Amino acid sequence: MKVGLFVKRESDALDCAQKLEKWFLDRQIEVIRQDGSKPNEQFQLKECIRPPADLRFVVVLGGDGTFLTAARWVGDLSIPLLGIKFGDLGFLSATTEDYLHTTLETVLAMPKIETEARMRLYVRVVRDQKCVFEELVLNDMVINKSALARLADIQTYVDDLYITTYRSDGLIVATPTGSTAYSLAAGGPILHPRVPGILVTPICPFTLTNRPLIIPDSAEVKIRLYADEEDIVLTCDGQVGMQISSQDTIVIRKANIPTYVVVLPGQHYFDVLKAKLRWSGNSIEQSPPSMKRKSTKK
Repeated sequence: MKVGLFVKRESDALDCAQKLEKWFLDRQIEVIRQDGSKPNEQFQLKECIRPPADLRFVVVLGGDGTFLTAARWVGDLSIPLLGIKFGDLGFLSATTEDYLHTTLETVLAMPKIETEARMRLYVRVVRDQKCVFEELVLNDMVINKSALARLADIQTYVDDLYITTYRSDGLIVATPTGSTAYSLAAGGPILHPRVPGILVTPICPFTLTNRPLIIPDSAEVKIRLYADEEDIVLTCDGQVGMQISSQDTIVIRKANIPTYVVVLPGQHYFDVLKAKLRWSGNSIEQSPPSMKRKSTKK
């Protein structure tokens, strides 16, 4: 058996990875390890060893940002990702470091690992009828100003039908997974990962009637900038991107291959929302131990 190990370059995660490698080797499990980028540096896929297709799953030691980088590392391979968060539980993490070994024993004992397919977006930038940039996106694609400047005018089309020109600080096109990220902070709704939709959210629109829009996942979004726009940057999952201009057309559609996330027994998406968003209500008895709240009764 082979498993992958994707590690955030942080002392706690690196120390844990070293111990975890030995834990796997003691069980005759081969480990393919890849460390993430250094702080304030961009992760370069071309400089790392790509994962073999026969990995049973990849353990991601770090937060949601590390998980997004691991998804880029896995690319178009159907290898499930198991997120282990240090500290509070993340939106993309299955559990926390405290329950690492218990969780791994549970997953290794599964005859077939239960997973959930998370939709990704395929983003292209077309210039002079040539693709100059392409990326798979698990969370979101964001267009915004690279410096303090006036509002951007962003022309938006759905299936080649002109919808509107957003006059705003920027525009977010997100997956259901990404609905709890930047889009949520910009006032967008939360979409359950199994809802087949694409979310278009303007950032601080000048016109209050420009509201977030949910479109079918079968739709194709095209974005163009107004002729005199300058200093506009496109970023994908907050990790890679490029500067764009009115000469570019950004094309976004559902990717053919999703990212697969390991689902633990008794784990529910709403448990994560309750924990992260601090919603009121009783704790869920069947939730993972990492998300159970201690009783306040005496």
